[in-house]
Amino acid sequence: MLDVQGKAVEAALHGLGWPGVSNVRMGRVIEFDLAATDAAAAEAEVKAMCDKLLANTVIEGYRAEVS
Repeated sequence: MLDVQGKAVEAALHGLGWPGVSNVRMGRVIEFDLAATDAAAAEAEVKAMCDKLLANTVIEGYRAEVS
């Protein structure tokens, strides 16, 4: 099943300079693959993505897990 919202977020992340993001799925949980080799750098990138696009930090909190 196509996740239209997930595809839109994926395209936006690519446009903001994160071309390594793929397979975005949206819902109460946002899940995606990130092409990265360093866990600390991946965590920093995910935090930046959340702060810029994925979470409205004025009214929402978030927790990110990199595995």
